[in-house]
Amino acid sequence: MDFDSPPDDDPQRQQVRAWVKEHPKPSAKQLVEAGYVVPHWPKPYGLEAGPIEQLIIAEELKKAGIRRPQNPIGIGWAGPTILEAGTEEQKNTYLPGLLTGRDFWCQLFSEPDSGSDLANLSTRAERDGDEYVINGSKIWSSGAHISKYGILIARTNPDAPKHKGISYFICPMDTPGISMSPIIDMTTAHSFNQVFFDDVRLPVDLRIGEEGDGWRLAKVTLSNERVQLSSAGSLWGAGPSAELLIDLVRQQGGSDDPVMRQRLAALHCEAEVLRLNRLRTLSARLAGKHPGSEASIQKLMADEHGQNTLALAREIAGTAGMLEGSGPVGDVPGRMGMGVTEINFQSDQFPDVDPIWHYGFLFAPALTIGGGTWAVQRNIVAEHVLGLQRDINVEKGKTWAEARTQTKD
Repeated sequence: MDFDSPPDDDPQRQQVRAWVKEHPKPSAKQLVEAGYVVPHWPKPYGLEAGPIEQLIIAEELKKAGIRRPQNPIGIGWAGPTILEAGTEEQKNTYLPGLLTGRDFWCQLFSEPDSGSDLANLSTRAERDGDEYVINGSKIWSSGAHISKYGILIARTNPDAPKHKGISYFICPMDTPGISMSPIIDMTTAHSFNQVFFDDVRLPVDLRIGEEGDGWRLAKVTLSNERVQLSSAGSLWGAGPSAELLIDLVRQQGGSDDPVMRQRLAALHCEAEVLRLNRLRTLSARLAGKHPGSEASIQKLMADEHGQNTLALAREIAGTAGMLEGSGPVGDVPGRMGMGVTEINFQSDQFPDVDPIWHYGFLFAPALTIGGGTWAVQRNIVAEHVLGLQRDINVEKGKTWAEARTQTKD
């Protein structure tokens, strides 16, 4: 693959620029109709665009200051799963509002007692005529309190092997029997929730795919989740990037400290590797493949890159970097309401700082936990990329647990 960005006279780039000229302030609906929200999706939702065309669209929209609809779980996770196994009626009903951002979505997968073993879920969905009766609890449900729909996995056959008895549902969040408790994190933000299901009734036509096929579809969602969470390589798409931090240092006149220069160079290298690996992921999706093990590689690198970026930003701010509201400041277009006109890394109060820097530093430890912990991702890479065995075999045919028992004897 050629990783170089096409020149200004590239026909695809000119086509996007012509559209932007006709639609300088497009609505979400116009962006969807143009196929620019999910250009890699098939028509009529996208353009079946290749990796380079997707990058061109992203570059030109960003240059024009045009933001695509924000609905990360809906567009990034629910949408691909509905495309994979949804009926035509489900696609027509849910994808339009999902893509415009009108209908916000959440994920209802993790459970309090399952830990990282998602397939060990205990939420039940019992068939009762044309409905399923849902009972159980989900946790770490981002944005559930503001969502119209959720993607839900629940056990429909408790007697089947744990990966076989799971089904996948669309869950309207205003359904009777659903309640939730807020989870306030150390940033003081309310983004997570614990969601409770007490005899919640969902029609059968809200099931995606066949009964018992939920684990396969969950893996489709999880692969797309890892790509989505790692796409910005910093704060799950919401936070400052290494490029922004480096730009701010440049605007200040650079740094004469060789250690700082080396750390900034390392951040730039990490960002570039992430960009190239993302192109590989896009190529796989273009070939009709779902994100596989490369999604875990991408998330592993992106999580640590995000933590490195935010840690360095705090250090650049100096001793005041531990104060709420502190962080780098710069005149950077497109940031979250920054609107400042000077560089100020050392101010004691940082009156004009973008609060995302301080929030990002506090939130950064969660990057290696959400969407599959760093340990889970490394296990996936070890088994499916490096071909390592799941268990340590001291002798042929003996698992590590058996070897330990034998040693004790």
